[in-house]
Amino acid sequence: MATKSSFQRRDESEMPELSSPSHRPGIGSRSTLNETRSMITDQASANQSKPGSGQEPTNVERRTLIGAGLAALLTAACSSPTENRAQRLSSSGLLTAEERDEGTDEGRSVPNDPFIVLLKGVYQPVPKGSGQDNFGLTTVDLDDGSYSKTRIYPIFGIRGSRHQDKSIGTFYVSLVTRLCAYDLPGGAIAMTFIPGGNFPVVVPDGMGGQYDEGYLPLTILEATGIYQAFAGGHNHMVDKLHQLVAGAPFAGFPSSGFDELCFCMIFQRSIPSFP
Repeated sequence: MATKSSFQRRDESEMPELSSPSHRPGIGSRSTLNETRSMITDQASANQSKPGSGQEPTNVERRTLIGAGLAALLTAACSSPTENRAQRLSSSGLLTAEERDEGTDEGRSVPNDPFIVLLKGVYQPVPKGSGQDNFGLTTVDLDDGSYSKTRIYPIFGIRGSRHQDKSIGTFYVSLVTRLCAYDLPGGAIAMTFIPGGNFPVVVPDGMGGQYDEGYLPLTILEATGIYQAFAGGHNHMVDKLHQLVAGAPFAGFPSSGFDELCFCMIFQRSIPSFP
């Protein structure tokens, strides 16, 4: 079992440039906040071990990274000193998560602000000229040969969050362009990575690989369909990327093997970088 002494602490200045082809960019009430914190922490714990990748090291500090970080960000961004929850829902026209999940028309279900999804699974390259569709987005070219993809799962505030084991879409990312795209039910979102990200912890997996743990902020460039209100907003990623071959974080991405576990909290407005 790994201990704090096995951690390799890294300053932000030591992290790889994400623009390099060989590196990757990888409410209201107190009771609601506690439920959200518990939900996210439980989800992270459930995914700590992956078939075929060995038993992952555990540590109290790392187990709480995702849950505590996202819950604190949720509090800061969603709490308002002048509006209560009912007023916010009324003025925005949004449904509660319970009302949304009980609905039947997935294509018209407006997501919550914010909503949370999980990127999970081994990245696969998208070959150039494969005819990959851009899903109506104009700021990305998903068919240029620089993108890789993995699956998206619903966690909070989006249709399907009561069935978190079922994938609802595909995530695409390019280390060359520093752009990414989310293909989701009812629309798509394009984003760019911005300064402020860091991967301060690298943990050996005991099988020749490592876990790259950190966070990444993004700005939303455009959004289509039911996500149009999120254009110009913010995405905060809390990432625990399993790099199957140890080395510089993201080296050889994606061909050397990268198994993603990344929570994405997506807001309609820009917010300060966290933590």
